[in-house]
Amino acid sequence: MSLDGRPASPTLGPVDRCSAGQPRAGLFITLEGPDGSGKSSLQARLVDVLRHAGCEVVATREPGSTPLGEQLRRLVLDVEPRIDRTGRADALLFAASRAQHVDEVIRPALARGKIVICDRYADSSLAYQGAGSGVPIDELRAVQQFATAGVAPDLTILLDLPAEIGLARKSAEVTRFEAFQDLAYHERVRAAFLGFAAAEPGRYAIVDATREATEVLAAAVEAVRRLAVWMPCLERTSG
Repeated sequence: MSLDGRPASPTLGPVDRCSAGQPRAGLFITLEGPDGSGKSSLQARLVDVLRHAGCEVVATREPGSTPLGEQLRRLVLDVEPRIDRTGRADALLFAASRAQHVDEVIRPALARGKIVICDRYADSSLAYQGAGSGVPIDELRAVQQFATAGVAPDLTILLDLPAEIGLARKSAEVTRFEAFQDLAYHERVRAAFLGFAAAEPGRYAIVDATREATEVLAAAVEAVRRLAVWMPCLERTSG
């Protein structure tokens, strides 16, 4: 995998390896997967492992992680008040949060040489608003390209599990997407993620999220070690 001068991502489009006109010094890792796959739990454990190895890590999430993003997070995820929205409207709201997030958090951290680990990113919009809600993928990809300014992950860890298992795990923590979307919607989302991984095996690492948490962490650490040639502290990681 070549981090500099990469060709366009089949999923996300053209890739920008620069931050504010300067070569990117850090690494960008995203965690993706269906609802209930355990991304937030894995993020906390993975950050601990990397920091213990001496890596400088910034943990972040989408939507959110900026004052604007947190307001938009409540708008797009809260069940009440119920406000019906089209997939296109959702896509633009998520993109607004993402644009602020890239400019305010992700690009500055990468320019400082940090490892950024983000719970969800642009692939989620393609899966949920694209495959789930039926927004045309080409149009959605153009929106993501504008929102991210071409900042794409160096590695995406896909936590995969059957949709029904993930939804059962989230029964106590329901957002609009669990409350108002049916199982078929979430199955389309899962299928989309697997399709992205098949299209970009160099960027994606698939982890079986039905396994024990320690096994999931070990698999994620193994995936992250792919990037050790660009970030030597990763050679000291262990799950």
